[in-house]
Amino acid sequence: MTDYTADEMMTVAAARQLRDGTACFVGIGLPSTAANLARATHAPNLVLIYESGCLGAKPDRLPLSIGDGVLADTADAVVSVPEVFNYWLQPGRIDVGFLGAAQLDRYGNINTTVIGGDYTDPKVRLPGAGGAPEIAASCREVVVVVRQGLRTFTERVDFVTSVGFGAGPGDRERLGLRGGGPRTVITDLGVLEADPATCELTLTRLHPGVTVEQARAATGWPLAVADELTTGEPPTADELTVLRALEATKRSTPSGGPA
Repeated sequence: MTDYTADEMMTVAAARQLRDGTACFVGIGLPSTAANLARATHAPNLVLIYESGCLGAKPDRLPLSIGDGVLADTADAVVSVPEVFNYWLQPGRIDVGFLGAAQLDRYGNINTTVIGGDYTDPKVRLPGAGGAPEIAASCREVVVVVRQGLRTFTERVDFVTSVGFGAGPGDRERLGLRGGGPRTVITDLGVLEADPATCELTLTRLHPGVTVEQARAATGWPLAVADELTTGEPPTADELTVLRALEATKRSTPSGGPA
């Protein structure tokens, strides 16, 4: 099956980042779609944890929010929000945090708060932080899923909602952040990884049919490219079938009627 969209390639690539048996703190939207795709394909023992207190959720459709009843109905346990953060997340018990972003800079700092102007008078006020700052601070590693473009990949985010690597090496340690930070960013063009020495996001893999020039043109800073740049595998027929079935659940209510 070769007929797929850039978003489908991005979602499949993100799902492939998740290893079977690991605990994943999931954000709603693209991260949730990718995490549920992983659990339905190569990672059946992936433990999905949602901010609402649902541990080990196994939804049979894509949840509409962290408060969607399907998460509680299918979870191994439902605990309070303070317990999720104080006992599970902050002590570093979560393997992977899966996040989206409205803006992202070269050091993986995330903005989901305001665009333009200042905090009190922005051009756009976004949904805000939610649990993302704690996820970015405390998970053993963070994977970001976001479409790549000049409005999103900015030289400097308008507001630091969730700290990546700050201004470079040493900032996470200086701020007392115990998690590993944004190690991988999956976009509709390719995969970026944080350079171990500089902490700068570096293009390491392109999706099939994408060029370095396209990736650089969609980035608001001089994009570093790995010496051994690779091209990822396209989605398999099974991955696309499962993904499209999951996406179809967003167009119907839990009872199967029209949305």
